[in-house]
Amino acid sequence: MKSLLRTDEEWNELYNRQKNTVYRVCFAFMKNYADAEDALQETFLRLVRRAPVFENETHEKAWLIRTASNICKNMLRSPRRKAENIEYHRELRAADDAAGNDVLNAVLGLPEKYKTAVYLYYYEGYSSVEIARMLQKPQSTVRTYLGKARELLKSELDQ
Repeated sequence: MKSLLRTDEEWNELYNRQKNTVYRVCFAFMKNYADAEDALQETFLRLVRRAPVFENETHEKAWLIRTASNICKNMLRSPRRKAENIEYHRELRAADDAAGNDVLNAVLGLPEKYKTAVYLYYYEGYSSVEIARMLQKPQSTVRTYLGKARELLKSELDQ
């Protein structure tokens, strides 16, 4: 069994190993850099506070993705978030569209349940079985999410 205490070097290694994955998850939810950075920071703060012991790197990554997803969902539900200026989000979307990232924009525009499944499957390489375990959903539900997301993306990108 690994020690519950980690050295600064171990924390740095863990952060450097997982920060890009956690950031991409946060960005997929938050759709802007500043909020994604806030969620990334909160995810790693929660990791430091709770100091869980992981069985392996896969368990570590799954814990971080699940935690980041929950933090982002909470941030999106917050009253502060709902009161933000809508024009600001239109400007961000226009800037993203100008960058020519049609597929990514289409994925980010999916409903939350589909977006999470698509991101984990196509961008992180998880199987539907692993995603079902992470999201605590039946495997058939995850496969349905992926199928429905493909349909939505196809119709969106064919326009």
